[in-house]
Amino acid sequence: MCTTIAMSASVLGAGKGASGWFPINRANVGYDHATHSQLDHALLLDFVNPDLGASARVAVEMDIASGRALVERLQAAIAEAESLGFTN
Repeated sequence: MCTTIAMSASVLGAGKGASGWFPINRANVGYDHATHSQLDHALLLDFVNPDLGASARVAVEMDIASGRALVERLQAAIAEAESLGFTN
């Protein structure tokens, strides 16, 4: 069953694809059928720059437990950076 869970956020950064590094400006997040992992359904993360075409994309598929662990580590890294005075 398709979940149609999909959302996106504007981001500022860079990703590395098959042709090297490129600027990214959007992160797409969803939960639906996996394409390449062995999971039936997966959290889907796409870091993209639509202005550069389909090749400007870094995709990740993971299970929910991995997603939770990633969110916890992201929050911990952000909190530590902010405690050191970094704001961007």
